[in-house]
Amino acid sequence: MGVTGPIRVVVAKPGLDGHDRGAKVIARALRDAGMEVIYTGLHQTPEQVVDTAIQEDADAIGLSILSGAHMTLFAKVLELLREREAADIKVFGGGIIPEADIAPLKEQGVAAIFTPGAPTTAVIEWVRANVRQPAEA
Repeated sequence: MGVTGPIRVVVAKPGLDGHDRGAKVIARALRDAGMEVIYTGLHQTPEQVVDTAIQEDADAIGLSILSGAHMTLFAKVLELLREREAADIKVFGGGIIPEADIAPLKEQGVAAIFTPGAPTTAVIEWVRANVRQPAEA
């Protein structure tokens, strides 16, 4: 029996970064595209993000990081997902991430990185193509 219902995405702002406009835009775009979105708010720890994703039975976690702590925060979220046997939850993100850091992040297990200026449609299309699809009713 396949999984039913819409794709569930946790959108999170880990760390001390207080700028959440981009995260809110992505959250609304995903919601408007028919997905269930859980927005965690500002200043979340990686532990809080992973706890929320597991409690909400999320299919994906989208991290928005503008603080420069992307290497540490993505790595910690991925580590916690593995520890909690939830590595099937796909992690993607965006923010101010230097081009040189994208390949190392993907090697760690980040599924996709969206840089500033990426259209919301690119995020929606990526999620639809790469995150579990609901079973036919």
